[in-house]
Amino acid sequence: MKIENTGIDEIVIDLKPLDHITAKHAFIRAGQWDYERVTYDYRIDSKEKNITYYIRVQGYAIEGDVDSRNAVIKLMTPLLGKHYYPHGVEYGEEENFPENLVERANNLVIKLKEEIEQHQK
Repeated sequence: MKIENTGIDEIVIDLKPLDHITAKHAFIRAGQWDYERVTYDYRIDSKEKNITYYIRVQGYAIEGDVDSRNAVIKLMTPLLGKHYYPHGVEYGEEENFPENLVERANNLVIKLKEEIEQHQK
């Protein structure tokens, strides 16, 4: 599901401060990147058996190269997904997400956005 109206989408920021800020807020990039795109995931464990939720913030390079760490990234609309072990993450609108989880996801993205805004280009 798209996490809309947070204000994070369309922000433009250098990769180095973006990596620092997202890590500080427990959004992990790990190996989820290529030369033109980045993906940061925030894991939320669930009491449901074999279910984990993820908040995903994605962006793409409008200048430079992610591998060289000199990229300028434009962020996209974040997603809330549900991981079904062992099948993968589903982001579809037909997924049911608890209201408190959606609220938590919105709040986490807004806090992330507030700090990112201080470094945007």
